[in-house]
Amino acid sequence: MNLAIDLGNSSVKMASFKEGKLVGEILKPPFNEVVAIYKKLVPTNTIISSVNQNPDELRSRLGEEVIVLNHNTSLPIKIKYKTPLSLGRDRIAAVVGANIQQPKRNALIIDVGTCVTYDFINEHAEYLGGGISPGIDMKLKAMHTFTASLPLVSSDFNVELVGDSTEKALQSGAIIGTIAEIEEIIRMYNDKFSHLRIIICGGGAEVIGSRLKTKVEIQPELVLSGLNGILEYNV
Repeated sequence: MNLAIDLGNSSVKMASFKEGKLVGEILKPPFNEVVAIYKKLVPTNTIISSVNQNPDELRSRLGEEVIVLNHNTSLPIKIKYKTPLSLGRDRIAAVVGANIQQPKRNALIIDVGTCVTYDFINEHAEYLGGGISPGIDMKLKAMHTFTASLPLVSSDFNVELVGDSTEKALQSGAIIGTIAEIEEIIRMYNDKFSHLRIIICGGGAEVIGSRLKTKVEIQPELVLSGLNGILEYNV
């Protein structure tokens, strides 16, 4: 059994795989419970990806045989990004996951999380890059933080286009604005690249993906699947 651990900006995710398939539920434990879960599962192989915590510290508690995804890790794709040291590990895992599913297909992967990331891998398994923009909660917090009077509001995905209060107007701008942004980015990529797969992943994948007019694949677990693919490639 393989175990993939994704230490994200907002949460920890863990999932077990066997023969390339997800066999255990995706767990979202507090960071201090990861070691206990690992010892309970006793996986054969493990990989850790982190965007905001020290993965080497966790690795020292799990065992030296655990793989930590970094810029030196062998990958089944080619990285054409000019600054690989600053490339988010979750972004690498997502494009690997898409490429394993359909290796000779252009794909745009949109990860809806703390940030919204756009990542493109071409039909030659070359990762070219993409874009990064603020996520919904980040937009709401920024409008509160950088203004004198706008309140901090929570996200409400049932918000209408025309917000009839300051709270609703903030939610409309952040949520519907993000949906409109994603739609337009997809259109631009479709104009530039042929036979393009569009995949939505991340914590907001289902709620955002269901509101898009463009046909997309909704795969919340894509990063974890990609991590498993990288693990298999290395062991």
